Amino acid sequence: MKLSRHARNNIKLYEIADDDIRKTIEFPDIIEKESLKTIAIKKFSGKYSGYPLKVVYEKREEELFV
Repeated sequence: MKLSRHARNNIKLYEIADDDIRKTIEFPDIIEKESLKTIAIKKFSGKYSGYPLKVVYEKREEELFV
């Protein structure tokens, strides 16, 4: 999994766990498609001030780009 600069900045700013990103991609509560990108949304109770985690990713040459 490769991370964009935007994703790395948000991970650091909001203290998002890598494992939570993987869980959101693998087991989303909601999944949406937008052009070539996939939007996965998952709620983690007790984390992220009650807001759902939204991960936007795209599959590039057998690798995920977040």
